[in-house]
Amino acid sequence: MSETIYEHLGGIDALRRLMRIFYGKVRADPELEPLFGSMPPEHPDHVALWLAEVFGGPAGYTETRGGYPAMVLAHVNRAITEQQRARWVELLYGSLDEAGLPSDERFRRTFASYIEWGTRIALRNSQIGFTPPREAHVPAWPWSPDPAE
Repeated sequence: MSETIYEHLGGIDALRRLMRIFYGKVRADPELEPLFGSMPPEHPDHVALWLAEVFGGPAGYTETRGGYPAMVLAHVNRAITEQQRARWVELLYGSLDEAGLPSDERFRRTFASYIEWGTRIALRNSQIGFTPPREAHVPAWPWSPDPAE
């Protein structure tokens, strides 16, 4: 498949739409509000830039936000719990249809594989006293294998 995940999901406009819908839910969620209640209004757009880069789009997060080191620093000492991580994931998955992202099985499986991996990294990096690696690149996430191929 030569189409990038980014192209398949609809590009930056689709990711911004997803993040705005999703973070609207996060702000109202009693379990997540303590982590995200004071986030700046542009936070959803920053996450959209990150996901765009991860899924094969432009390197906007690296160019404007500082890349992987900046993402790591955003999570240091936030003490995210497993329950908060799981709730974040649940709300994100629940926002995909509302935002009009593709519903095909391969996309959803690919998206979920990154979100599960990424949120577990964020959980680990957020623990009090943990020193995460500060130098790495934004991951270039691959398509999940297509069972039909």
